[in-house]
Parts: sequence; structure tokens; C-alpha cells
Amino acid sequence: MGCLLKINDVITSKSVLFLPQVINTLNKMLDKIKNRAKEYLSEFVSVRHHLHAHPELSYEEFNTSIFIQQKLREFGIPYEVKAVTGVVGIIEGKNPEKRVVALRADMDALPILEENDVPYKSTIDGVMHACGHDVHTTCLLGAAKILSETKQDWEGTVKLIFQPGEEKNPGGASLMIKDGVLQNPAPEKILALHVHPGMEVGKFSFRGGMVMASADEIYITVKGKGGHAAAPHLAIDPILITSHLIISLQQIISRNNNPFNPSVLSITTINAGNATNVIPSEVKLMGTFRAMNEEWRFKAHELIIAQTNALVQSMGGEADVKIDVGYPFVFNDVELSEQAKDLAIMFAGLEHVSETELRMGAEDFAYYTHVIPGCFFRLGAGNQSKGIVYNVHHPKFNIDENAIEQGMGMMAWLAISI
Repeated sequence: MGCLLKINDVITSKSVLFLPQVINTLNKMLDKIKNRAKEYLSEFVSVRHHLHAHPELSYEEFNTSIFIQQKLREFGIPYEVKAVTGVVGIIEGKNPEKRVVALRADMDALPILEENDVPYKSTIDGVMHACGHDVHTTCLLGAAKILSETKQDWEGTVKLIFQPGEEKNPGGASLMIKDGVLQNPAPEKILALHVHPGMEVGKFSFRGGMVMASADEIYITVKGKGGHAAAPHLAIDPILITSHLIISLQQIISRNNNPFNPSVLSITTINAGNATNVIPSEVKLMGTFRAMNEEWRFKAHELIIAQTNALVQSMGGEADVKIDVGYPFVFNDVELSEQAKDLAIMFAGLEHVSETELRMGAEDFAYYTHVIPGCFFRLGAGNQSKGIVYNVHHPKFNIDENAIEQGMGMMAWLAISI
């Protein structure tokens, strides 16, 4: 519903053949959005450059928040602050109570030293927008300007959610929800995009159902008895115990989980010892556990804790295990995602819209999708001919900035027509 008509009926029904006035209205609105996105590209490339040059870590997005607030005031959009640095704007079209759709962007950066040699390179040593959240924020600001300027042409209310802390537990989305972001007014559905340099600029991808995994952090301390490396019989070697433990933990996945149920357990950090002739007294491990099934997820937690304690104790040591429960899996509402994909085809053309692959990465957008229908889709941002090929979280990550035109246009289009 929206855009002064039932858009889903237009897309899915043969009655479209008998509604030339509906097609005409749709095309006019689509052209208006695309023309404004094209006209405003330079302006919002500059916005992206400012954000990229001034990144802020999770829950420290104070200046970013102020910048967003300034832009919303400039566009004449009322807003409020939530969860300390989050910003929520409201744009009311005709008949604002008829429908409420939310659009979300994340704002935080990563603790990565940027290696790009560009004029808008990060000015904050060791902090970089390496996951594209500067692009997400820019696209939502661009969509906000377009929606505000066309609000007499569409029905309902659009809620703009600029959220902190996507990169770090407990996830800014969970904090925004606790602070009432899905109330007053309550959105019926929520959409968000994520840049994908592995997909060429101008392309989009969608997927209904489960699309990204849950993510939990694992912290294990293996305690033994330190001693001289030349007299291992007088020590309880936590490094030897740990070597067995790491291999053993992988069997939780390979022998307890249905192989058709995607799941990953990775130990990513081992800290122990500082000399060649000393057996240390303890080893610290960190890692991540990913799943796409909540029942298996928490069963696996129990298995990790039980297996760690049993194996370590059997070899004479002690273990402390902590599992920090993180984001749930991202679930894209199937019907909403199909509608969004159809609308994207109208916007970009059939050849530029594909299906998103399953990914074991995690996203705190998941919290929204477990409360209201959500759609998390991909925005192509790569360009091999320009050497823009590095993936997110890489120190040379960048985008073809024509993606900003596509992103802000698509967000505005979906907001009023889905």
C-alpha cells in the first residue's frame, strides 16, 4: 500500500492491464524520485566524505549524531534522540496514520587503520568506516530529503532510524528498541540496506527468510600449573590441553549439528606464555559461534560449556567458560521481501536485481526483524575497473560512489510504495 494506490496489486495482478492511470501515477513518482536522487548525488557524496573522514566507534557516535540532527533540521524534518546517540526522524505524507514504514541506517565505525589514499581518508587514527555505515547513513539522509520534498505525493508516515553500535554487543538496535523506537508511531515494517563491494554498482539483491546468522562471543580460560619447559611432568600444561580442546570443539559442529543446518564455530585468539622455556599457568581463548537456528544455537552453548569442562578436567586442568549471547539471526519477512524485490525491479530493471546468498555474518538489524516484518537487502557498490574490490572490514574498503544515488533513490522508493 502507498503511493496513493495498492502497489502490490499493481505488481502481482493481471488487472494492471486495465489500470493505465495507475501505471502512469507510478511511473511519474518513480521518475521524480530517480531524478532527485541523480540531482542530489554530488551533495550526498560530500556528506559521505564528511562522515568517512570523521568516523566514531560504537556507542561513541556523538559528532555523527549532531551532524545527522543538523541535516534533518536543514531538511525541515522533526526528530528526537534515543539511546544516547541514536536519531529518529519523522516524515508525514498525506493521511499520515494510514501506514507507517521505518527505514534504518547504522552510524558506527570500526577500529581499523585505513590504508586508502583518498582526500576524505579517516582523520581519526585507527578508526575507519570499513563496513560502509557512512554510506548507509548518507543514503538514508538522501532518502529523507527526497521524501520530505515529495510528501504531498504519497500517503502515510516514514520513520527514519539512525542507530548507534551495530558493530558491538549488545547492538544498538536492541537499545533503540528498548528506548521505544518501534512505538509512537509504531511502524508496520522496516527496511535497511547494506553496501556490498562484491556486487557491481547499480545492482541490488534480496532474499526472504533467514539470510544472516546469529553471533555469540566465546571466552575460555584454561588453567593449569606453570613450570619449567624442561620438566613438563611437574606442570599441568594448559597449552597442550588447549590444543586438544580446540580440535575437540570442532566436533560439536561436525557430529552434533544437522549438516543441512548452517553453523560455524571459530576460535580466533589464543593468548599464553612469553618465554621459550616456561610453561604458562593459563591460556585465554576467544572465538565466535554462528547459527541460523535458535534451538540449535542454545543447545550448542550447553555442549561447548560441557565439553570444555570435561576435557580440561580430564587432563588435570580447570576451565572458565563465558558465552556472550549476541545478535539473533536475521529473518527477512518473505512477503515483504518479495514485494521489495518486485519494486526494485521496477526501479533498477530485472537484470540488476538478484537473490542474496546465505551469509554467516551477523547484523543487529536482526532485532527489528524478530519484532516486526523486516527486509534487509544489498546495495551493489563494487567496480572492478576502478579497483574497488575490497570487502567490508578491510583497510582498503571503498565504494563506487554512484551507489549513493542508487541507495538513496531505492530507499525513498520502497518507503512510499511498499
